[in-house]
Amino acid sequence: MPMQPGQAPMRPDEEKMWAIAAHLGPLLLGFVAPLVVWLVFRERSEYLNRQGKEALNFQISVAIYSIASIVLWLIIIGIFLSIAVWITALVLMIIATVKVSNFEDYRYPLTIRLVK
Repeated sequence: MPMQPGQAPMRPDEEKMWAIAAHLGPLLLGFVAPLVVWLVFRERSEYLNRQGKEALNFQISVAIYSIASIVLWLIIIGIFLSIAVWITALVLMIIATVKVSNFEDYRYPLTIRLVK
């Protein structure tokens, strides 16, 4: 997306801070953190547009996987699936944070990309 007239481009340190917030913010705010970062900064930074969408899509995917595993609690395996989903999500969020702190693009595996 092109930058809107009158908007200053973001400094690299700002982009890094907000990209990290998009990937780690869900620990406190769930999918709201990447949603806010993406909506607020998508027109000021192509990097934040990409990373905000990626983090948002991942959090939506994690929510879907979590709901599916909770449904499977009835047959016990869902408990183990829930634990696996949460641990995997945490590990992938940490990996993403390390990557974006070095200004590398990160694409989560096993992500349903609903937000284009």
